[in-house]
Amino acid sequence: MSKNPYYRGPVSDHFDGTRFFVSGGATDKSRGDLWKLLRTKREAWPGEVKNPPASPLAPRIEGSTLKVTMIGHASLLIQTRGLNLLLDPVWSKRASPLSFAGPRRVTAPGVALRDLPPIDTILITHNHYDHLDLATLRTLNKIRPCRIVAPLGNDAIINQRGLAAETYDWGDSIVLSPDVRAHLVPTYHWSARRLGDRRMALWAGFVLETPDGPLYLIGDTAYRDGRLFRDIPERFGRPRFAAIPIGAYEPRWFMQDAHVDPAESVEIFRDCQAHHALACHWGTFQLTAEAREEPPRLLKAALAARGIDSERFQVRHPGETFDVPELPRD
Repeated sequence: MSKNPYYRGPVSDHFDGTRFFVSGGATDKSRGDLWKLLRTKREAWPGEVKNPPASPLAPRIEGSTLKVTMIGHASLLIQTRGLNLLLDPVWSKRASPLSFAGPRRVTAPGVALRDLPPIDTILITHNHYDHLDLATLRTLNKIRPCRIVAPLGNDAIINQRGLAAETYDWGDSIVLSPDVRAHLVPTYHWSARRLGDRRMALWAGFVLETPDGPLYLIGDTAYRDGRLFRDIPERFGRPRFAAIPIGAYEPRWFMQDAHVDPAESVEIFRDCQAHHALACHWGTFQLTAEAREEPPRLLKAALAARGIDSERFQVRHPGETFDVPELPRD
């Protein structure tokens, strides 16, 4: 009998009957490693950072226009082809199972929940608390009810709160509209909601196939050998847009198996051959040891070292919208 509380599916090339895994992925850390991490000195973060004025939101964006609004951390609003999609929505004050402890947000969400346009689908990449926030999902279910799509096993977590989630495996594809299809793709990461359930629910990135070019929503990942990112243009074509994490990477001895640093983020950008990208997963919750403003500063340096125009890989603050250029004509 499997000890997995979330998923009881057949053994596969990335599920051993109890836990999911990715070839070339992370080695699980020990409790000794966790204790050493807790004693690591952290740079001081500000208690609060004010957001710039928010961009106005349209109820719908038709045709090939693509607007991506930064909500904060890894939460994005994606609008194109008449679809409104939310990626990893977290509006709670803490990325934690506890309301009174754990990483506290230093920037408010860039858009208030009630100011969101109608939402068609929520895409969840994995079950870490800074990506899967049940309190936010419950509120959205009341005020912006919509479809929830997540990787295998996450329905057991989401459905226990009276919600309904569809779950899929790597390689599966889902019709989001007549124009847009979502594909689940692997990343170098892991999952856990508590100490004893590591890798028992699947994690994933998403590739959205649209008539105007693919959109690559990576979620959390390490870099490892870069193979997974080089696979994207071979399978789907060069992405018009990629959402690439740049933060929560120090100390490297611990975090390099889970999160990229800014130099690796640039390598992902090059590997997947994206035309444009937006930096995410930084500046909202202090999850790791680096200073708050370090990720965008190191990203700028890494782009310059590779001779890449920083306009192609942008940093936006909560509430700001990236109007993504259309693919260049051949």
